[in-house]
Amino acid sequence: MEFEETFTVVAVVFEAVGALAMIIGFVVAIVLGARSLLRHEGGGVAFSVLRNTLGAAILLGLEVLVAADLIRTITSKPSIEDALILGIIVVIRTVLSMSIQIEIEGVLPWRRALLTSGGQLLGQAVARDSAASAAARENSAADARRTSG
Repeated sequence: MEFEETFTVVAVVFEAVGALAMIIGFVVAIVLGARSLLRHEGGGVAFSVLRNTLGAAILLGLEVLVAADLIRTITSKPSIEDALILGIIVVIRTVLSMSIQIEIEGVLPWRRALLTSGGQLLGQAVARDSAASAAARENSAADARRTSG
């Protein structure tokens, strides 16, 4: 396999990982939103969890897709037209990422004290869900002790 063919395969793998991250993130967002509803946290909280988690998954997927575009650009011998098209795609994906991040966090990226990636946001959403589930279990156990004792 030649150099260019190898990195074309690597770029395709990155694209597949980016798409998979968005698909898995969508499923995780649905599950977390449903769990929030099942804990009777309210529709507003469930919607917020769903929206933020899905946004984080899309962010993560876009970051990986930008990496795939960069690999393609660096390793191929594109024409000026191909380079411009890839550059436009990267700019569009970057603007989308920034817009989603601003929407999720409510803060401009350059005003944040600590940079947060899509993966970190997704991890925080899962951690919040785990903590809420643990709190709900503790409340259920406490209620059971009160009613039996």
